[in-house]
Amino acid sequence: MSHHTNAKGPEELARLRAAVKRAFEPDGALARAVPGFAVRASQRDLALAVLDTIAERGTLVVEAGTGTGKTFAYLVPALLAGGKVLIATGTKTLQDQLFSKDLALLRAVLAPGRKVALLKGRQNYVCLARLARAEAEGRLATREEAAYLRVIGRFARRSATGDRAELDTVPEEAAVWQAVTSTRESCMGSRCAHFDACFVYRARRAAQAADVVVVNHHLFLADLALRDDAVGDFLPSADTVILDEAHQLPALAADFFGSGFSLAQVQDLAADARALGMARARDGAFWLDLTRAVERAAGGVRLALAEAGLPAGARVALARLPARAAVGAALGTLAQAVEALKQALAVNRGRDSELDALLPRAENLGATIVQWAEAIAQPARLQADAADDDSVRWIGTSEHGASFHATPLAAGSLLARVRAQRVQAWILTSATLTVAGSFDRFLADIGLLQAVARRWDSPFDYGRQALLYLPEPMPSPQAQDFPERVADCAWPVIAASGGRAFVLCTTLRAVQRVAARLRERSQQAGLPLLVQGTAPRRQLLEQFRTAGNAILIGSVSFWEGIDVRGEALSVVVIDKLPFAPPDDPVVEARIARLRALGRDPFLEYQLPQAVTLLRQGVGRLIRGERDHGVLMILDERLLTKSYGRTVLDSLPPFRRTRSEAEACAFLCAWR
Repeated sequence: MSHHTNAKGPEELARLRAAVKRAFEPDGALARAVPGFAVRASQRDLALAVLDTIAERGTLVVEAGTGTGKTFAYLVPALLAGGKVLIATGTKTLQDQLFSKDLALLRAVLAPGRKVALLKGRQNYVCLARLARAEAEGRLATREEAAYLRVIGRFARRSATGDRAELDTVPEEAAVWQAVTSTRESCMGSRCAHFDACFVYRARRAAQAADVVVVNHHLFLADLALRDDAVGDFLPSADTVILDEAHQLPALAADFFGSGFSLAQVQDLAADARALGMARARDGAFWLDLTRAVERAAGGVRLALAEAGLPAGARVALARLPARAAVGAALGTLAQAVEALKQALAVNRGRDSELDALLPRAENLGATIVQWAEAIAQPARLQADAADDDSVRWIGTSEHGASFHATPLAAGSLLARVRAQRVQAWILTSATLTVAGSFDRFLADIGLLQAVARRWDSPFDYGRQALLYLPEPMPSPQAQDFPERVADCAWPVIAASGGRAFVLCTTLRAVQRVAARLRERSQQAGLPLLVQGTAPRRQLLEQFRTAGNAILIGSVSFWEGIDVRGEALSVVVIDKLPFAPPDDPVVEARIARLRALGRDPFLEYQLPQAVTLLRQGVGRLIRGERDHGVLMILDERLLTKSYGRTVLDSLPPFRRTRSEAEACAFLCAWR
């Protein structure tokens, strides 16, 4: 794709600035197109700052408080300035919303000629080749999965995109999706019989031809790292890159620039080799024996981890792994089984193109497993040379599987290196990038110390619309019965508001205990109680919105990216400051590394991270000019620890109270 220069001359820039200003006037394009559009100086100023950055091809880091209207503020200049624009946002839900609502609306009124496209990672599209194979084999574990497969088959035949978000009758967690989507390793590319109709390649071709492409952070980072889903170098061809929800980037970049493998990948390889071997080269090897040996060995690794005392959901640093010898031996057995399968594939090379595609998969996986077996065989060393370690090896377990990771501890430098190679504008934005007004922490985390950083406060009148209630006395977060105390303290406020409350907990265990404590009271009061884990997140939110008087209890996945406006949400209860568990392997390694470098891990890493997540949770409460409500935080450390001041200074300017009566009266006055 030819890369057109996009630098703006002074006259051109003056003309564009005038056009951007005009769009935000009381009688401008936005006022005509957007119902209830309110003119805000902060939104217009932010849009002009984005335009200048696009013209200079600079790097702009922007914190825009809730209600600034940052999406329109970056879309208007991006659409008017021309050139190719890549917009990445945090989640697929936000991606769909940005594409089908905001971008669709603005493009219609400002730049109807500009082509737009939505692009997701390949796991989001039905793979026609794998669908055909699953239908032909008919080997699904349950009748339910077989029924889902028929639904997906019908969907794939009539859908224009093959995007699974359009099919809500098959749950996101259904196992059948594994069988009908491809991974980079299993994709045949142009050698595939279904290539011309392939949904992934259709979406990519549309994105290559479009002027504005909306992706999510995973895809953006895959392209940066030239990994997994790399989209044939989209990034270099963009003139402008806009990263929304940018507070998520440091953690995601660490995951992405890391490496590793999962037992699910091993199982997939075995299943594919068995199906293709039996179908295309039946006489070429004892496929059943070879693939079952791989599956048995993978099961052996999972068993060794369980016997080492790792429950489902554990995350443990390799240095702290108990029973290393047994886990190492199990990995050695797995490496041998994969090696035997690899040799059988090599012997049959050239007989079938799909079978041939399995060979590099087996080679890469085999090599990674051998590396892990060798790493486990080394004697455990904990913090001895933490300052030299630029990554941490750790293992995560799930119900039936496990994954092995090597995560870099300073991913920012990798991000910065890529940024330095690109002549393009980068705009990073979020409502929560600063700690007590300072960008230093975030800029250091992403390695972009030369960026221009600016912030625009929320236009909402927090002093009038909301109250921060810190109960007196506060339960200690260390207390055995803390979750029950949280429920008891919160109930009078929830009752005063007639439900309409989010209770945000820092752990899933706390969610269960708070819910158990509130169940009877909410039943007596006739308030629906919705608890994370009882239904998919999207469904719980839908029920919350439609009920109008519900109480939703959730942990971290409900702290951000959720927009409930108006009456339905008037109380947000937060049990405690969301510090990452210090025994998490990545957190522990980061702390050790900073300490070894003579720095303060608490002030530089743990506190800023907790503040960012807390601000996301707090941001659920006031979403519009007419919203109002009470924010309740039950962590006494806000008032007893020296860092409590930093936390409070990072929150919007709420009026504060320690009186339960005042909090309840505030809610009753609005009701």
